[in-house]
Amino acid sequence: MRVNPFVDAWLFVSGNTDEHRASGVGWLLTALFLALIAASIWIAWTNWRRDPAQRTREHVATWFMRVMIGVMFFQGSIWKLPFPVAGGFAAATRPIAEHAAFAFHRWIAEHVFLPLLPLLDPLVYLTELSLAVAFILGVLVRPMAVIGMLFVAQLWLGLYRQPEEWPWLYVFLIFVQGFFFVTHAGKSLGLDGLIARTQGGPLAGDGFLARAYRRLA
Repeated sequence: MRVNPFVDAWLFVSGNTDEHRASGVGWLLTALFLALIAASIWIAWTNWRRDPAQRTREHVATWFMRVMIGVMFFQGSIWKLPFPVAGGFAAATRPIAEHAAFAFHRWIAEHVFLPLLPLLDPLVYLTELSLAVAFILGVLVRPMAVIGMLFVAQLWLGLYRQPEEWPWLYVFLIFVQGFFFVTHAGKSLGLDGLIARTQGGPLAGDGFLARAYRRLA
């Protein structure tokens, strides 16, 4: 049950939500989250010190919005635990079979998603956790933003006809990640920015990994 944004934020940061307790590994999730936030701040500060061009309101705003969307994905991933099928995830998936915008999507939900929930739940969890890590740290943000847009598009169409849902909520989230893609948001006080300016290592120079990374990021 929600109290207010400030109390709820503190409960999340301190690992005292119902979702943390139900996961069975709430302490580990809290430690991971705090480590990601600390790493993001360190990465942003390092960018700020090394590159004067990063010291703008636009870069700071992009960093903050990127991190907050990452936090959203991290928080959203928790209620997919514990495996193999968390009760909340099963309850959230079943409505797709009834409320998806298109008949073929409803058929897929009923005949593929629901029978494969023990496989689908870990995959969705890992997807959301990967999005959280990418956005919080600012690494491989562009390809992960594409994955995120497709991920949210499935939710948008899958829950389109459910009366309690507001479809524009998902559209806005698609747009935000589209913004991350077109603006190379990982290069705004993120790890993508640090790597782009690194002179040595496997991601520098003209090697295969370096070329692949530059093409993706």
